[in-house]
Amino acid sequence: MTAPVAMRPPQDEAIRQQQLDRMKRRATLLLIAATVLFIVARALESRFPWVAFVRAFAEAAMIGGLADWFAVTALFRHPMGLKIPHTAIVPAKKDRVGRTLGAFVQRNFLTRDVIELRMRTLQVGRRLAVWLADPANARTISRSAAAALNSAAQMLRDEDVQAVIDRSLAQRVRAMRLAPLLGKVLGVITEDNRHQEVLDEVIVLASRTVNENSELIRERIEQETPWWVPSSVDDKIFRRVLGAIQRLLTELSADPNHALRARFDVALHEFIARLNTSPEFAARVDAWKEDFIENDAARKFSASLWHDAKDALANYATKPEGVAPGALETALTTFGQKALEDRELLEKLDRFAVDVAVFLVARYQDEVADLIATTVAAWDPEITSRRVELAIGRDLQFIRINGTIVGGLAGLLIYIISRYIP
Repeated sequence: MTAPVAMRPPQDEAIRQQQLDRMKRRATLLLIAATVLFIVARALESRFPWVAFVRAFAEAAMIGGLADWFAVTALFRHPMGLKIPHTAIVPAKKDRVGRTLGAFVQRNFLTRDVIELRMRTLQVGRRLAVWLADPANARTISRSAAAALNSAAQMLRDEDVQAVIDRSLAQRVRAMRLAPLLGKVLGVITEDNRHQEVLDEVIVLASRTVNENSELIRERIEQETPWWVPSSVDDKIFRRVLGAIQRLLTELSADPNHALRARFDVALHEFIARLNTSPEFAARVDAWKEDFIENDAARKFSASLWHDAKDALANYATKPEGVAPGALETALTTFGQKALEDRELLEKLDRFAVDVAVFLVARYQDEVADLIATTVAAWDPEITSRRVELAIGRDLQFIRINGTIVGGLAGLLIYIISRYIP
């Protein structure tokens, strides 16, 4: 059995205690006044017969006040320390009260109808949209998320993350049917002769490359010819080779019907057909995939993904407040502004909030009831009784006051009836 747990005292406990003590004094003074009145009336009743009415009132008031004092006191403690059965009810029945309270909350508060009605009246969607539309709030969210992710990223070992990325990248590349995919991409490129536009760009690039590397071509020709060949011959060979390349590239660029363009078309379509239909070529492409996966360049690429992402998180999390908003901040602000203009989107947000709240209530309502019951059961009985008395004891003292007054009036009425009605 767990040890009793003391409840945290409320901040206004001293004020409540003063109010309770004040009401107790009033109720007790009224009871004492009724007792004094009874004694005086009883002494004067033989000399003044009408005092009998006062005595009857005081006697009944005294009885009513005492009975209600006993009833109120018995709720929280044993009256005068006497362990009379069915007294000190709150500390004795604390556990049952906790279970009853938990079941009451579960049946009357944690229900779909109650939660749904409350959530709809709150207009969660509109409130969220208004809040997000404020750039300061969007920045708070994005910075907090970035800071949390940055802290988590710094705690991870780069080697572990690198291994996860490598495995994930390898699995995705191996699962990809690359040959048909390349065939579809190239098929799209060849529609409406768009591949010829690509070839034009390649021709321009090749021409620029030849012109910019003419000296390298000259040196290469000189290295390939025998040592005894004169330099003038090398120059003629260089000019003829360079001129032939430039003429070919110029002809290709100027003539859309050039024979090499036609051969390029045929070769490209054959290549696409092989990508789409040839198992042997697909196997070769798969071998290229394996070479790529095992290549150091692929590992460097996957490593750069993690390091770049970590650096971006760190830079964003530590970015000063005065800089321009990032993509996440802008997206959140834009979403909030658009949602305010779109009633249908607001309704969807409200429905989503209701569904989440109802799901949580349905999932955890038993746990909430059990939490209330076990929490109350863990409270110290004496402190629990005292705190409950502080919460409602002031109002209960009115029962004592009313019992004294109403009891006196009832006694007076009974005395009148018994005296004047045969």
